[in-house]
Amino acid sequence: MKTKLGLLISVLVIASMFLTACGGAAATEAPAAEAPAAEAPAAEAPAATEAPVAAATEAPAATGELYYLNFKPEVAETYAKIADAWNAETGNTLKVVTAASGTYEQTLKSEIAKSDPPVLFQINGPVGYAAWKDYTADLSGTELYKHLTDKTLAVTDGDGVYGLPYVIEGYGIIYNNATMDKYFATEGAKSTSMEEINNFATLKAVVEDMQSKKDALGIGGVFCSTSLKPGEDWRWQTHLANVPVFYEFRDNNLDQSNPAATAEVKFQYAENYKNIFDLYINNSVTAPTLLGSKSVDDSMAEFALGQCAMVQNGNWAWGQISGVDGNTVKPEEVKYLPTYSGMPGEEKQGLNIGTENFFAINKQASPEKQQLAADFIWWLYSSPTGKAFVTNDLKFMTPFDTFTDDEKPTDPLAREVLRYAGNPDLYSVSWCFTLFPGQPFKDAFGAALLQYAQGSMPWPDAQQLFIDQWKAEKAKTAGG
Repeated sequence: MKTKLGLLISVLVIASMFLTACGGAAATEAPAAEAPAAEAPAAEAPAATEAPVAAATEAPAATGELYYLNFKPEVAETYAKIADAWNAETGNTLKVVTAASGTYEQTLKSEIAKSDPPVLFQINGPVGYAAWKDYTADLSGTELYKHLTDKTLAVTDGDGVYGLPYVIEGYGIIYNNATMDKYFATEGAKSTSMEEINNFATLKAVVEDMQSKKDALGIGGVFCSTSLKPGEDWRWQTHLANVPVFYEFRDNNLDQSNPAATAEVKFQYAENYKNIFDLYINNSVTAPTLLGSKSVDDSMAEFALGQCAMVQNGNWAWGQISGVDGNTVKPEEVKYLPTYSGMPGEEKQGLNIGTENFFAINKQASPEKQQLAADFIWWLYSSPTGKAFVTNDLKFMTPFDTFTDDEKPTDPLAREVLRYAGNPDLYSVSWCFTLFPGQPFKDAFGAALLQYAQGSMPWPDAQQLFIDQWKAEKAKTAGG
């Protein structure tokens, strides 16, 4: 998800048109940069109506120009093509301004204060909404929101919807279905199919039995190496930690748009974290004491070569798996399992699915401009032309039911994420790690996990470090 570095803002005036409950990662490093949201400027335009933006119209009666402030420099050229296509089909014009990498908040602050401000822009989740709530229109009445497969992914406040996710990613436990089928056929197997593994207790029983039968299964261990080498531990100090934090925020009804609400954590589900982390390190191809030398590439190569049956990672990992020389894992055998940890009701838990990319519409704009923005995003995600751009050029995995199977990404992990996201019987574990303290906190917790795995730090000490370091690091950035 990293954007290309750049210093200039490219302004494209072209004939055409174009953050989850908590809140993307490159294949081998920690996900998405976490720049603090800038403080929004005081509103200078007349207050707009508070009524939700209406559903898209089939054929707008009048043409117009829409100003979109684009977040992703790497797709600026694609938006030029999208603009041409949208203009050809609707007669509308798209003005695109693309912020240089790492400058979106300051660019938005500058542009929105102008006499002709952006109508369509982006927020990065609850924190972004808190900064820009004076400018975000209620999108609950838009056609695109109606087709969002998992409504929990939207940025909401009360009954209002203020951010629509336009691309998603997901992670969980990747497994090799061929190895699992081989295990299910063994005598005394603790389960007969993956459908029966829908909670931690069952997962633990299956994993420990598989570990005892690893030689017969032709694997070195059930799980790939838990990479705890410094800089390679983001799957545990961020992604896995997201699970207990998600439940803590949810069960305590925290207002995640309020920085004060997340200034401290109890780590009340630390034992649940320990459940799944212990399962990883004690049933692995690598002994716990040796994990400090292991990288993400090591673990993904182990999976690709069939040395293990399971590995935690995101849908972006397919490129690593398929790119390993000697890869023995067939695409049709690569599946996902949620990161169960022993939480009550987790039988209904899905994958960790989220984004830091949400459409917002400027409620200070005229009703006509707001409608034009709603019409555009509906066209982009529902028309054959728009959807072709989304899938083939933008290469987005989207959370909308407007895409047929033939119009969705073809890699197996992306399709698994979409399958889970579209299951109405499951809830997604939203991304809360966008609200985590900065890198010093993550590095400290990662180091503690390594010490715990090596037997030099008791778990209660690692648990307390999580609590103390969270509070200390949050305090450093409070108010600034």
